[in-house]
Amino acid sequence: MSDIVNLKKQLSSTFEMKDLGAARRILGMEIIRDRVNGTLQLSQSNYLKKVIENFRMTDSKSSQTPIGAHFKLSLVTEDEECIDTEVTPYSSAVGSIMYAMIGSRPDLAYGIGLVSRFMSKPGSIHWEAVKWLLRYIKGSLDVELLYTKDKNLDIQGYCDSDYAADLDKRRSISGYVFTVGGNVVSWKSNLQRVAALSTTEAEYIALTEAVKEGIWLRGLLQDFGFKQEAVKVWCDSQSAICLSKNNLFHERTKHIAVKYYFIRDMIDDGEVEVLKIHTSRNPADILTKVVPVGGVDPEGDIHGRDTKMED
Repeated sequence: MSDIVNLKKQLSSTFEMKDLGAARRILGMEIIRDRVNGTLQLSQSNYLKKVIENFRMTDSKSSQTPIGAHFKLSLVTEDEECIDTEVTPYSSAVGSIMYAMIGSRPDLAYGIGLVSRFMSKPGSIHWEAVKWLLRYIKGSLDVELLYTKDKNLDIQGYCDSDYAADLDKRRSISGYVFTVGGNVVSWKSNLQRVAALSTTEAEYIALTEAVKEGIWLRGLLQDFGFKQEAVKVWCDSQSAICLSKNNLFHERTKHIAVKYYFIRDMIDDGEVEVLKIHTSRNPADILTKVVPVGGVDPEGDIHGRDTKMED
């Protein structure tokens, strides 16, 4: 705290400043503190209400999942007609949802990653998927990130993949989420840059990306003066875990790029520990695929709960 006070003094001596106290709202994100219970909530509900109003979805029926399982999205073919983006606000809607996803809504990451691939040439089915996302947001305005006090600032990561999920190039989707002291701090859902040749390879690539993020978070906390043990990264693929720990150059996996093998060095150096988690308890599952309502154990909820798992 003294460092913050000193920094404020230095800034105020150079710039004209006004101390408004603890921040309550930043760029559409509300900060709600409960000092008695030691919690902090990040909410974008008011911002998202405006988004729903702007795109005239106020009277629409809510959906229970970010994207419907029936959507099989791919590039528009010559026989299909593109929507007129000057009439239909496709890019604007995608950008508005993406802003919320980046701030406090990791549950939107998979869906927004899906529809954002077609920004340059969207079709009617892509616009229907965007509207589905908006209807989901309408029914989940109260979803927020909850942070609680925890003296043990251990880093836990969870990763998953969906093999060959991209219908156009058959690339797989990676997803990861990280917690510090049980609080969600980082998440990502994206297409893998290379086409994996097996589910094991897809999971291994996702695991590698998660390990890279975990190493960065570990270094950040150490720079802040918090001593860190090995980062625990949870994966629901036993074969990918075995591959990460086995130094033998197997015939089936020797084609995997060398850059993905650095994970073994991290394990050998004691910076990372890779562990098995059941799919139903993996909070990263919703970052790679459509998960039906009730398909994730409450302990694996990505929002506002301590998602640490035991062996």
